[in-house]
Amino acid sequence: MPLRPVISRRLFLRLAAVQGATTALAACGGATADFAVGASTTGAGGGGASFVVDAITNRKPVDGAQAAPWFGSERSGAVRAVEVKFAPPPSSLIGRASASITGRWQITSVEPNGSSDPIAGVAQRATGREVLLYIHGYNESFETAVISAAELSTGIRFRGMTAAFSWPSKSGLLDYVYDRESALWSRDALQDLLEALVRNGAVGRVHIVAHSMGSLLLLETLRQLWASSASADIPPRFGAIVLAAPDVDVDQFAATLKRIGPLAQHITVITSSSDRALGVSRRIAGGVARVGGADRSVLEPLGVRVVDASDYGWGVIGHDVFLTNADVRQVIARAIERQGAVASR
Repeated sequence: MPLRPVISRRLFLRLAAVQGATTALAACGGATADFAVGASTTGAGGGGASFVVDAITNRKPVDGAQAAPWFGSERSGAVRAVEVKFAPPPSSLIGRASASITGRWQITSVEPNGSSDPIAGVAQRATGREVLLYIHGYNESFETAVISAAELSTGIRFRGMTAAFSWPSKSGLLDYVYDRESALWSRDALQDLLEALVRNGAVGRVHIVAHSMGSLLLLETLRQLWASSASADIPPRFGAIVLAAPDVDVDQFAATLKRIGPLAQHITVITSSSDRALGVSRRIAGGVARVGGADRSVLEPLGVRVVDASDYGWGVIGHDVFLTNADVRQVIARAIERQGAVASR
C-alpha cells in the first residue's frame, strides 16, 4: 500500500537531493579521507527486484498491523518482527521528484516473519549473512524508519541482511521527552535482538547505524550487554558501529565508553556544527553539548573515530545528511567496507 504524504524536514532535504543540491567534495576545505571522491552510492533503479527490510519493533500494532501505518507510537509489551517489502524507487528525474513527497520508496507489504519467537526468527533469517541494523532517532514513525533503512542500505550497496529496530517514537516535534523515555525503555528489547544476532555463530558480523536519539538507545544497550555478558568472543561479532548526529550528552558519552570495553573501538561518530536539531536539543538539556555537535578535539581523545560533516549536505536543519548526501554516506560505507560487507565500486 502506498505511503501517505509526509511533509517534514526530510521532504526538503530529499527534494534538494533530487535537484543535485549537495556540496561538492572537491570544493570544500578541510576534507577528510573518510569521504570518497566520485564513489557511486546510488541504490537500485526502477524496474529492479523488490527490496526487503526485516523490521523489529516494540511499538503497539495499529488495527492488527494489516495496513498503514501498521505500528503506532504507543509502547507494546511484546516485540514483533515483520518483513517489509518495497517497490524500487523510480529511475526517471520526474519520478524521483514525485516520489520525494512520499519518502521516495513505496512499501508494498508488511508481513510477520512467521516465527513463534520473532527475534529468533530474525537471527535465523540472517544465517550466512552479515547484518546492517538501522536504529532511528527522535520524531520518526515506523514507516519513515524502515524507509530510511532501505535508503541507507541501497545507498551504500550493502551486501547482506538489512534490518531496522523501530522503537515507539511519537513522531511529533513537541514529544521530545516522551521519545527519550521510550528510547530508554527499549533497551531490553534491543539487547535481546543484539544478543540473538551476535551469539549465533551462523550469522556474520553485525553492523549498526544509529541516528540521533537512536544513538542514546544503542549506547545504553551496549552498556547493558557488556555489563551482563562481557567476554572476548563478543566484540569480534560486531562490525562497524556508526553514530550519525548522536543526540547524546557528551559527558554521558565519555562515561559510557569506559563501560563498554573493546566495543568502543568499533565506533565512528559523524558530527556537524551546523546541525540545528542538536542545537535545540542542547538547549533542552540545559546547555550540555551533544556528541553530534561536539568538536573533534573533544571526542577524539575518547578513543573513537570522528568525521566532521559540517561542510556537507544542504538544508535548514542539517540533521539527516548521512541519508541525503552521497559523500557523507561514504563515511558509513567505508566503516563497513573495512569489514568487507559493502560491494566493491
